Amino acid sequence: MATISLSSDLFTLVNVFTVAPEKQRELRDHLVRVTEDLIRHMPGFVSANFHLSRDGEQVVNYAQWRSEADFRAMHADPRLQSHFEYCRSVSRPKPIFCEVTHSFNAASPDGA
Repeated sequence: MATISLSSDLFTLVNVFTVAPEKQRELRDHLVRVTEDLIRHMPGFVSANFHLSRDGEQVVNYAQWRSEADFRAMHADPRLQSHFEYCRSVSRPKPIFCEVTHSFNAASPDGA
């Protein structure tokens, strides 16, 4: 489960894949399949969440890893090289490494 917290020491990646609208769901399905089959079983994996832009031109992945070293180890794994090649062939990925600085939830009914 994704954790959005200022006190979290997790390594957070927001990856925005820009795609042709006819490739959006194909890329999302590929990302989900690879995550389900391989990535989620790797050391340090915490969560991955996929979002589709309503205009059909982006797939957004919000992912968390226990550490940057765990993320880098996954990225270097030879079993995933064809996955990364596929992603680059159908999209323009833009990885953004993030630090959580603010997080808000809805106010409770009592105003708190």
